[in-house]
Amino acid sequence: MRLDKYLKVSRVIKRRSVANEACDTGHVSVNGKVAKPSTDVKEGDVVTVRFGANETTFRILSISEHAAKADAASMYEMVTK
Repeated sequence: MRLDKYLKVSRVIKRRSVANEACDTGHVSVNGKVAKPSTDVKEGDVVTVRFGANETTFRILSISEHAAKADAASMYEMVTK
């Protein structure tokens, strides 16, 4: 699945256009490498998203084309450094 779509479906970022912009400006990395919106993600990948001074790191647990709001949080787990 594309990175921008995963960020939207998992509700890490609310809109796909915002996910695209975050990737284009270098605020998102996958497995330690800056990622483009079209980067393919899979289960087990570690994604880091920077929101200003805050940095959120999580591991992808599952990938689904659609997820209900209640199920979205179970698609990833937060990673502590």
